[in-house]
Amino acid sequence: MKRYLLLILILLQVNLAIGQAPRLEAPPVEIDLDNFIQRLAATQQEDINYEDLYEALLQFYLNPINLNAAKPDELRSLFLLSESQIQNFFEHKNRFGNLLSLYELQTIEGFDAETIQTLRPFIRLSNGVSVNDVKGIFNRATDHFLVIRTEQTLEKADGYKEGKYLGSPQKLYARYRLQHPKDFSLGFIMEKDQGEPNIADYTTFHFQLQNKGKLKNAIIGDYQLQFGQGLVMSGGYAAGKGGEPIYTTRRSDLGIRPHNSVLEGGFLRGAAATYQTGQISLTAFGSYTKRDASINTDVEEREDVFSSILSSGLHRTQSEIDKKGLVNETSTGINAKWQHGDGHIGFTVLNTNYSNPLERNSREYAVHEFKGTQNTVMGPNFSYSWQNFNFFGEAARSSSGGIGAIGGFVASLSPQVEWALNFRNYDKDFHSFYSNAFGEGSRTINEKGIYTGFKYTPKRGYTFAAFYDKFKFPWLRYLVDGPSDGDDYLLRFTLKPTKKWIFYTQYHREQKQKNFPGNESVSDYLVKTTRQNLLAQFEFNIFKNFKSQTRVQYNSFQYETLDRSNGYALIQDIEGSIGRLQLKSRIALFSTDSFDSRIYAYENDVLYTVSFPAYFGKGTRLYLVSRYSLTRKIDVWARIARTSLTDRDTISSGNNEIDVPHRTDVKLQVRYRF
Repeated sequence: MKRYLLLILILLQVNLAIGQAPRLEAPPVEIDLDNFIQRLAATQQEDINYEDLYEALLQFYLNPINLNAAKPDELRSLFLLSESQIQNFFEHKNRFGNLLSLYELQTIEGFDAETIQTLRPFIRLSNGVSVNDVKGIFNRATDHFLVIRTEQTLEKADGYKEGKYLGSPQKLYARYRLQHPKDFSLGFIMEKDQGEPNIADYTTFHFQLQNKGKLKNAIIGDYQLQFGQGLVMSGGYAAGKGGEPIYTTRRSDLGIRPHNSVLEGGFLRGAAATYQTGQISLTAFGSYTKRDASINTDVEEREDVFSSILSSGLHRTQSEIDKKGLVNETSTGINAKWQHGDGHIGFTVLNTNYSNPLERNSREYAVHEFKGTQNTVMGPNFSYSWQNFNFFGEAARSSSGGIGAIGGFVASLSPQVEWALNFRNYDKDFHSFYSNAFGEGSRTINEKGIYTGFKYTPKRGYTFAAFYDKFKFPWLRYLVDGPSDGDDYLLRFTLKPTKKWIFYTQYHREQKQKNFPGNESVSDYLVKTTRQNLLAQFEFNIFKNFKSQTRVQYNSFQYETLDRSNGYALIQDIEGSIGRLQLKSRIALFSTDSFDSRIYAYENDVLYTVSFPAYFGKGTRLYLVSRYSLTRKIDVWARIARTSLTDRDTISSGNNEIDVPHRTDVKLQVRYRF
């Protein structure tokens, strides 16, 4: 009875605040994915395509989690809630039953107004009425849209002037989606990159059904899989070390997900299904697809041996076209999971076969890389919650005999203090083609490490965060001709006393060993390299619909016995809206001594696109993004961005070289909602 009285009081307060009749469901909230990406990718140093991160966040937004049917792993996958908040939520449900309103979250310990506001775009309430047939999907659809986009660089690169790029300089993109959360999803994407001659060079399609009785998930087309900690299967982007030092150190067991990005690698093509009975769920999957590959020139008189699988997806020149679809890949596997109380135990098997043998080049660092046509990787995983601790782990063995293992925990020691600990050990001959477990390297191979993360919130609006990671590579790596080691740490302070402004400052330092550049001795030798990053950002809501964001950043890179390379950037963003028109703009001034001290800066872009370019050299960067709602069904985006350099006469190199010191990119996108 007390619960209902408290809920009525909350609803009355909300009613008085917004001047409406009481409602049990909170109004929908627009999501600012840009802020999420900048928080998770705050230490980005490599030229990585972050579209999978954007797509993952977008799918959480388009498929909000039903709190009355949510599982702990689903809430953890949002990277927003502490372990104590998750435990308090489920204790509340066990005590009182399903939530009656999203406003009831205010009665749960740890769920303050800011937390709830951050969660709202990703959650919903429903008593879980399941639709067990596929009839009437058009009527049930909550998201039904078509997006068409074109983009082009106005300056002509050498690849077009010399006739090496066989297609037009326009990039074309089309995306269709029809879905209802936790019910069904149907969609396709078609894309042509700049310079490609085929208007449909890349296509992806999927049809997915969910919650049809004991058939919990089934998909035909292109898909990704996420099991355990990602040692065997981890499709798409997986957040790692960054501005969020706690929640991103573990993976969530999300199962089957559609592949919705234009990344032309790392996904499966075929069918997968999850069947659940009681506490046991079984997922079976199969895939057949063609992969781009490079011929291994070290193997004489053998044109059927390949050195690597390519994932760039670029087919602009005849050489790139000749590598397209050369290797057939067949993958089959199964995952079994037993859910019990506050934890689960799972086991995953993946078998991959190639139509042609793979053999890396003959250099010494590649001695332990995969060779042959067949690989099987399998192993168990677990997750268990005890009080405010969540323990997790996974181990796997590949056909080579190599072992990979990872384990750790995330804990809320108090409402103010959170702690994460993570151990990993990936053998130099552990081969797992679809893995993306936590680590320093881009692949789960040849690495050992221990990571600890810490977050302290002494009071509302003040947060101190930090991590330290110590790692070593027992075998040689590319440009590292010997066993090596290093460490990595980050310190971050965030101040947000009001909703109107936020300030954070961050220092990140990473040390690794690499070959000494320009070495003239018989063999290369290793020296320590140090990369540092210092930034400060201030964001202020000028008016209700206008926001200013100022960022100052310093980067440096240094080989142990050489001079330091420095880079600086001053970035000013202004964004706002006037009626149906939304605008986002930037002016950036940058100066770097070399590419080693380049500065990565996240940029606002059109919907379904993410931009994280590197600023290097001396110059300016300007862009303007606009969105205008023509009607309730039609939205139009336009973007123009220009880089101007003052320390050189050309931009880029090779086929992409532009013989003037500036580059101008334009985009136009239209979305129609049915």
